[in-house]
Amino acid sequence: MAPDPNRAGTSAAAKDDAVAKKKVENEDLSDEDLALKQQLELYVERVQDPDKGLQKVALESMRQEIRTSTSSMTSVPKPLKFLRPHYGTLKAYYETMGESDLKKYLADILSVLALTMSAEGERESLKYRLLGSEGDIGSWGHEYVRNLAGEIAQEYAKRQSEEVPIDDLMELVQQIVAFHMKHNAEPEAVDLLMEVEDLDMLVEHVDKTNFKRTCLYLTSSARYLPGPDDMLVLDIAYTIYKKFGEYPNALQIALFLDNPQYVRQVFTSCDDVQRKKQFCYMLARHGITFELDEEMAADDDDREMLQDIINNSKLSEGYLTLARDIEVMEPKSPEDIYKAHLLDGRASAGASVDSARQNLAATFVNAFVNAGFGQDKLMTVQSDSSSSGSSGNWLFKNKEHGKTSAAASLGMIYLWDVDSGLAQIDKYFHSNDNHVIAGALLGVGIVNCGIKNDCDPAMALLGDYTDKEDTSIRIGAIMGLGIAYAGSQNEQLREKLTAILNDTKAPLDVSAFTAISLGLIYVGSCNEEVAQAIIFSLMDRSESELGEPLTRFLPLGLGLLYLGKQDSVEATAEVSKTFNEKIRKYCDMTLLSCAYAGTGNVLKVQNLLGHCSQHLDKGETHQGPAVLGIAMVAMAEELGLEMAIRSLEHLLQYGEQNIRRAVPLALGLLCISNPKVNVMDTLSRLSHDTDSEVAMAAVISLGLIGAGTNNARIAGMLRNLSSYYYKDTSLLFCVRIAQGLVHLGKGLLTLNPYHSDRFLLSPTALAGLITMLHACLDMKAIVLGKYHYVLYFLVLAMQPRMLLTVDESLKPLSVPVRVGQAVDVVGQAGRPKTITGFQTHSTPVLLAAGDRAELATEKYIPLSPILEGFVILKENPDYTEE
Repeated sequence: MAPDPNRAGTSAAAKDDAVAKKKVENEDLSDEDLALKQQLELYVERVQDPDKGLQKVALESMRQEIRTSTSSMTSVPKPLKFLRPHYGTLKAYYETMGESDLKKYLADILSVLALTMSAEGERESLKYRLLGSEGDIGSWGHEYVRNLAGEIAQEYAKRQSEEVPIDDLMELVQQIVAFHMKHNAEPEAVDLLMEVEDLDMLVEHVDKTNFKRTCLYLTSSARYLPGPDDMLVLDIAYTIYKKFGEYPNALQIALFLDNPQYVRQVFTSCDDVQRKKQFCYMLARHGITFELDEEMAADDDDREMLQDIINNSKLSEGYLTLARDIEVMEPKSPEDIYKAHLLDGRASAGASVDSARQNLAATFVNAFVNAGFGQDKLMTVQSDSSSSGSSGNWLFKNKEHGKTSAAASLGMIYLWDVDSGLAQIDKYFHSNDNHVIAGALLGVGIVNCGIKNDCDPAMALLGDYTDKEDTSIRIGAIMGLGIAYAGSQNEQLREKLTAILNDTKAPLDVSAFTAISLGLIYVGSCNEEVAQAIIFSLMDRSESELGEPLTRFLPLGLGLLYLGKQDSVEATAEVSKTFNEKIRKYCDMTLLSCAYAGTGNVLKVQNLLGHCSQHLDKGETHQGPAVLGIAMVAMAEELGLEMAIRSLEHLLQYGEQNIRRAVPLALGLLCISNPKVNVMDTLSRLSHDTDSEVAMAAVISLGLIGAGTNNARIAGMLRNLSSYYYKDTSLLFCVRIAQGLVHLGKGLLTLNPYHSDRFLLSPTALAGLITMLHACLDMKAIVLGKYHYVLYFLVLAMQPRMLLTVDESLKPLSVPVRVGQAVDVVGQAGRPKTITGFQTHSTPVLLAAGDRAELATEKYIPLSPILEGFVILKENPDYTEE
């Protein structure tokens, strides 16, 4: 490049340089720019004129020039550019002026000039703004207002630390927020108010044109705020939604905050029965127990119908409607899932080995695949000779404790259909084999999972069996009660089950399952009495018992009481520090991970990663729950989830064996029912690991990430694994279980505890998953031992992944909907599309992970903003046929 003639020479030539530069600059300018420049320089001189009249005219003209030019913000406006050299002189002159309106006028102009001129951190723009006239700030343009907002945030922080009054700042904030809200910059208004800790001001500034965007920004930013700010932000969003009668959204936030008062308010402030029905569907999907009273629904018949919806009694019917529509009612046998004919010869040759184990696997596969369909080819087949024909036969193809799982699988097949299910299971109660009775008890619990019923059939049938002699019967009854009443906080059961925990003679496995059932029934309730009962039970255990694999269920039951309740766990965590050192750390990790599950708290993830980075002796078990904890905490939002997947990759490379065994399970939880390709590949690699425990965990996790998706790639991997491991019965068993999970409910179910556009986390669903994963931390002793029925805890998380639209009398109604990948539109301008790459189907339809649906017709108005599960449609009164 040729040297620039203007830049040549040394410092001696610098002066000529400046003169030359000025010439060049003036030559570069067009005529009108030059005129403007001279004009402005004249104004600057005039402003310093002693004559007040001249000053006023000059300031007015300067102001006019600046205002008219701030329209485009792609480059610095010309007047500001030309006035830059004079900023200092004007500032100096300002200081000499006497108090007058003119002085305020000049302050306004200096405030705008400071936008491009003032040094970093000086906050001059704000300083002169506060000294200037009280005029409208918006007229100086958007960029100016945004700059001011930034400076206010800094100034506020400084004044707070020095404890100086902030009233003048707050007046300015009022103006800025009003300006932002008028000009579709809701996120900026919200950010400013968060900085100055005064979100309440929002409520008076939102109107019906911008409240939805404002609330969307509030709810999605809550995930990234430290507590207690996050709750505060959601509170404001709730208030705004309620103010504008957007009750379904308000209800979602009430559920997110886990605040029954708010849920009541939503019911009492809305008086439309149709909308209340929709609220009830939302409560039912979330899986919480909720009793309606006079205030919430005045009319008795209405109240009974609404309570019916909350009790989920319509779930089975809706699910079967979906199955008929998609034409998958035909029962499937385990062979249809294994597809052994697609493999080479050697695998089928090994199929006859260890048949009891293979039959047990087939029992589970059959239960998972036909879950909720009410018919299958193993358990419910009616033979001609007598009703107890071949269905009994399959039962007796299983050995001892295998019969428990086989009998319980009947509950899974009749899932949610309480009446038919109980009628079918009844025959096993008269068996003289304790294992069969135990299975029948568990089956009753499974049938009632998530369904509440006024006549409490589960309590009536199972209540008397919890104190029997035989341990397997007791465990069947206790686990059944835990599954049937999960989340119900049932007092009667608390008394019954804590009595078992307090009984020092009770065997360890009975106590372990009792702790889990209490944890499930009181999930997230922070109930003191239950916590105490479990703590005492832990303290009473002898040294040898604390080494048993099942002991891990006691701290887990304790953890479930505090699921997602953050700080409330601290008192109990302190107590756990006094436990025997064998279990102390295990308990600590379990409590921490449960308390912060689903919160996305970054500090807790770091804390747990810290525990995983230590290289310990062989005997330590507490790193398993720590690894699972990372997944539990980080599954709250997409960003954290991606980061956790990467952290887990590192743990695989550097961690000890007991960490590597937990990593696949953590990956399985992070991507549950959502087979991400990178995770699938990692698990596929681990499923051939030299350590069989790692391989087993990886295989089960392949089943979990593909649960209910019928994912062809995972199905193929598992088929290949089944031929690879045809001699290893334990691994083959895991492969079969995974195959059953991938085809869960023939592809109509999901295990994902998140619903409503990944906003709400169902506590009972997460509790079921965590329990099953903790059991998998010791595969050999629990899942491959005689407690394989812990796999049935997954039933708590099973939900149809459907969108079923119903009319106002709750009959299915087929309408066209567009289903596509959900797009995050928070804070985007205009009305962006919320889904991409959609296809149009008619309901009922299946929704995969990350899918969102919207109606493709104007004819109906959905009563829920999120199209998932049951959605009531009402006719659009303004609709006209084309």
